[in-house]
Amino acid sequence: MTVVDLEKNPPQDAPRDVPAPGTTLVAAEVPADDAAAELPDAPRRIGGLTRSGVLSLLGAAASGLCTAILLFGELAPFSGALGFFVTAYLSFLGIYAVLTGLEEDSQAVRDRVMTIVLWTAGGLMFLALAMVVGFTAWRGREALPHGNFFTQDMQAAGPLDPLTHGGIAHAMLGTLIMITIALTITVPLGLACAVYLNQIRGRFSRFVRTIVEAMTALPSIVAGLMVYAVWILGLGMQKSGLAAGFAISVMMLPIVIRASDVVLRLVPGTLTEASEALGAPRWRTVWHVVLPTARSGLATAVILGTARGIGETSPVLLTAGFTAALNADPTSGPMVSLPLAVFNFVKSPEPTMIARGFGSAAVLMALVLVLFAIARVIGGRGPGHQNKRQAKRALRASRRDAERFAELHTPGPGLFEPAASPADDETERPEEGAGNGATGPHPPAPDNETEHGPTDGDSH
Repeated sequence: MTVVDLEKNPPQDAPRDVPAPGTTLVAAEVPADDAAAELPDAPRRIGGLTRSGVLSLLGAAASGLCTAILLFGELAPFSGALGFFVTAYLSFLGIYAVLTGLEEDSQAVRDRVMTIVLWTAGGLMFLALAMVVGFTAWRGREALPHGNFFTQDMQAAGPLDPLTHGGIAHAMLGTLIMITIALTITVPLGLACAVYLNQIRGRFSRFVRTIVEAMTALPSIVAGLMVYAVWILGLGMQKSGLAAGFAISVMMLPIVIRASDVVLRLVPGTLTEASEALGAPRWRTVWHVVLPTARSGLATAVILGTARGIGETSPVLLTAGFTAALNADPTSGPMVSLPLAVFNFVKSPEPTMIARGFGSAAVLMALVLVLFAIARVIGGRGPGHQNKRQAKRALRASRRDAERFAELHTPGPGLFEPAASPADDETERPEEGAGNGATGPHPPAPDNETEHGPTDGDSH
């Protein structure tokens, strides 16, 4: 076989595109400088701002605004503020994609455009939340500075009384009692059901998951009617905070189960497999491995359920009744919550009552924020992250385990140690007998043994 360089010695008796039989083609070497010039090795920046990127963003924003002004003012018979902003935004996206495509490839263009879209969505959500919180706090600014607003009830105050009389202490206490009852019922049942759906997976797991997903969209008035029909009409009980806690727990339970189910699915299967491989039973694996790993996510699930239940109005209206006095007993007498107090306050035409309603709404949002912070503290950090207290606790547990393992591996009396020889027994018995003053015949010694052990000879 011959090796021919096509660039120096092309074959004469063969076509240009077909090599001669028995020849091996060797590609002509490309200079390193030419290869580097053809394929530049320049990594693309994923994040950060560049001068050209900022100029493209500002130019696209100005061009989109001008396009919307031309369409709504000169060229087309468009009108409306919402349509103006939508047109300006879509024009901005199109122009920004074109300007970015002049310098980057298609992948970079898609990345830049989707980044702008996601930033816009996040900004709109934050703006909506800020508007709701700010508007509520601004409208309730007249009632919030008064101390009696947090320490008094409305039993001795009327609609025409100024804000220096009356308060929402009865509604705040009622909300805390109702949500405590609901959490006491919901958290154990919700977590147990989520563990059943993920770790046990029995015969009815699919049926239970379907029911839970269907109950997630259950209207709150239906839950209130069910508790009202069973607890008040059927059993003859009176309207109370306990009945309202039952109704709120019906609303919270599917939220907690669904969110906990999703969180427990994220626990790596290798952790449970390792625990079971070490011989741990299923309940110990769930208690010591699965639940601690998903603790922060489970706390979030409880927060979601609490946020859903603490703002319910219609179940409380049907099951708890309404009162203007402070009632700390959830088993007897009507009880009011903050959402129900807001509903009754804002119905009044008096400005002072409306101010009390917005002040109650601001207190309700602050209460949800406090509960969120408490749940975050209880939930701790994510898997693999420990605070100082948890690290110290783990260190102490490791030291105890090390001491226990050291005690287990300490050499001690074994089961198969050599037994004492008969000669040793013979030497000990006379001493014991001498000490006790007892005498008696001694058994004869073996032929080849003396008092001190075997002899070297065969003679006695």
